[in-house]
Amino acid sequence: MEFLRAVLEILDADMTTPVGYGWFHLLFFALSIGMGIVLCLKLKNPTEKQVRTVLLIVSVTSIVLEIYKQINYTFSPTDTGINVDYQWYAFPWQFCSMPMYVGLLGGLTRGKFHDAMCAFLATYSTFAGLCVMLYPAQVFISTIGINIQTMICHGSMLTVGIFLLGTQYVKSTHRTILKAIPVFSAAVLMAMGMNELAHWTDFAGGETFNMFFISPYEDPSLPVYSIVQQYVPYPWCLIIYIAAFSLAAYLILLISMGWMQLKKKAKK
Repeated sequence: MEFLRAVLEILDADMTTPVGYGWFHLLFFALSIGMGIVLCLKLKNPTEKQVRTVLLIVSVTSIVLEIYKQINYTFSPTDTGINVDYQWYAFPWQFCSMPMYVGLLGGLTRGKFHDAMCAFLATYSTFAGLCVMLYPAQVFISTIGINIQTMICHGSMLTVGIFLLGTQYVKSTHRTILKAIPVFSAAVLMAMGMNELAHWTDFAGGETFNMFFISPYEDPSLPVYSIVQQYVPYPWCLIIYIAAFSLAAYLILLISMGWMQLKKKAKK
């Protein structure tokens, strides 16, 4: 028991809570972009096998870090032993959790299914990672390991997106978004199902359970979207949510298309 308490104390080591655009944030932001560029330079024309290897490494790393996070949030040492209290709000099925599952599936599959996973990672996932890396205020706490976990997981979303689009393994064409939408839609539908299940069965014991932050039974909490939730009926809120994230993902694709055009002109 003493050994377990010591391990939990190490996993819960403290630091001064980082601030947005402080050294800690900027270091991981730079590493995320830098790793994406390095992958593009090292694997200029990656094969499917090489991409699958990259996706597996990133996704497995993210899963291991997520397991650490769940342990840290669930178990805490006390004077008399170890307290166990699962934090349902941290259940790993949020928008930013998807890359570790999608990346794993993309690394284990081939063909059209693999292509769809990569299309999602290059568009929706890249947008989500970019948002957090640009506005990290809500992800930092005073625990060293959790701050490292959140920066690696969110930063890797940006790294993978740069790699897939930069090498054009995921083509910068309008059709790419059509491959990504079904993946996003499936994830949203599963989140909706979980939210409904939590409401009707109360398996979370009254604790906050708000996957994708779209539950009609929880208080609005997602930046910007929470304003919409206050004034728009739920079904329309959901439509706006899906449309807004899809447009944002498409914008990532348009930026990539513009970048490719600039590169062609520069070569000429």
